Amino acid sequence: MRDMPVPQVVIVGRPNVGKSSILNWLAGKRLAIVDDVAGVTRDRLTCLINEGKRFFELIDTGGIGIDDVDNLTKEVEDQIDLGIDAADVVLFVVDTRAGIVPLDEEVAKRLRYVDKPILCVANKTDDGVFDSQADEFYRLGRGRLVKVSAHQNRNKQLLIDLIMERLPKEDPKAEEVEEPDMKVAIVGRRNVGKSTFVNTLANAERMIVSEVPGTTRDSVDVRFELDDRAFIAIDTPGLRKTKSIRTDIDFYGSHRAKRSIRRADVVLMFFDASQRISKVDKQLCKYITDQFQPCIFVVNKWDLMAGQMPTERWVRYLRDTFQTMWHTPIAFVTGQSGKNVKALLNHSQMLFKQSRDRVATGELNRLVKRAVEHHPPPLVHHRRPKIFYATQVGCQPPTIVLICNNPKWFAPDYRRYLLGVFRDQLSFGETPIKLYLQKRRQTDDRDDILMDDGAAA
Repeated sequence: MRDMPVPQVVIVGRPNVGKSSILNWLAGKRLAIVDDVAGVTRDRLTCLINEGKRFFELIDTGGIGIDDVDNLTKEVEDQIDLGIDAADVVLFVVDTRAGIVPLDEEVAKRLRYVDKPILCVANKTDDGVFDSQADEFYRLGRGRLVKVSAHQNRNKQLLIDLIMERLPKEDPKAEEVEEPDMKVAIVGRRNVGKSTFVNTLANAERMIVSEVPGTTRDSVDVRFELDDRAFIAIDTPGLRKTKSIRTDIDFYGSHRAKRSIRRADVVLMFFDASQRISKVDKQLCKYITDQFQPCIFVVNKWDLMAGQMPTERWVRYLRDTFQTMWHTPIAFVTGQSGKNVKALLNHSQMLFKQSRDRVATGELNRLVKRAVEHHPPPLVHHRRPKIFYATQVGCQPPTIVLICNNPKWFAPDYRRYLLGVFRDQLSFGETPIKLYLQKRRQTDDRDDILMDDGAAA
C-alpha cells in the first residue's frame, strides 16, 4: 500500500482581503504578518494543519495584482502560480465590507481554468447583518461561497468541514497494481548537455542538439523504456541568471523549467565537468531543495576530464558548495556515449522508491525514542523539550510529524540531528524529508509512546 503527499490548501486573493488573517485563524496561532499595507506577504507561507485524523498544509500567498514597491511583482506572481499549481484545494478570499472590486474579478478569471476544488471565502462577514452583502460574490462564479470572519471567529468549523470534504480521498485499502511511470527532470544551466543526454535515453534524435546555448526553450516530455520499465524524461530549457532574463521567451522558459522540477519524481541536476559551478547552478539547487525533490548531481562530459581530475575532487567540490544537500548522490556520466547512464537511471529508480516509502508508526516511534535517549534535547528555561509520539503523514516527500510539548524548544541543530537519524536508520537515506513539530493538543489523550515523565526530566 502506498501513501500520498500531504494535501495542500492554498489561499489566494487580491491584497488586503485578510488572507494572512485566515491562515492565522485556521492555524490557531499567529504565523503570518497581518498589516493594512498591501504586499506584506510575498513568499508562500506554509503551516501544517491537523483536523481529526487528517493533515493538510495550509499555504498563504501574496496578493494577486500587487504592484510591489521593491520591483518584486514578477517574483510574487511566480510564487502565487506555484501555489495554485500545487494546490489540492483553493481558498479564494474576498472582502465582504469592500464588495466586488475589479481585482476580485481578475482573480476569478485567473482561477477560471483551475481544475481543482475552490471555496470562495467571504471574509469580514462579521455577523448575519452582512450576509446579504456577501451574496454578491456569487456573481464571480468561483466555488462554494462561505461567509466567515477571522476577526470575529465566525464559521471557522464550517470552513474547515468544507475543506475536509474537498481534500483528495484516502483509500487505506487500495493497493497499487503496478508502479507508475517515473518522471525524471533533466535540469541545469545552458549548454551542459541535457538534450544530448535525452537523445541517448530515447535512442533517437528526439531533441534538437546544438552547441548554441539556449536551444531548448520549452520543457519537452520524452517517453522511453529500460528493462521493461517506462520512464518519462523531461528536457528543460537551460536557465540563465535572473538579470539576464530580458525577453518573454527567456522568462517563460525559466518558469517552465521550474514547473518541470515540481512535477518530476526525481531531478537530475546537470553540471559540465569542464566548467566551474555557477550562480545559476546554486539558484537551481536552492529551488530543488525548496521543493523537497529527490535529486542526483550529474557531472556530465566526464570523458573530457579523463586522467585530468579524480572523481573525489569533484565530489568534494559539490559537497563544499552545497552543504545542505549532503545527502544528494553524485553520478559521473558521458551523455553522448551513454557511459554510466543506465546506472544513473537505476539510482533514480531507487530514489523514487525512497520518496514513496512509508515507515510503520511503531518502528518510527521506537527509532525516535532511541534517538532522544542517546542525545536528549537541551533544557530550555530549566525544562526539557519532550516528544510524545511520531507519525508519518505523507509521502513524496516523506513527511514526519513529531507531537511535542513546545516546538519552539527544539533548536534547529536538534532538528537536523533527528533528520540525520531518519536518514541513517530509515529507507529515506538520499531523499528530502519534511519534518514538522506540533504542540500536543489538550484533547489528545494518546499515551506517551516515546518516554515517561522520568525519562523526560
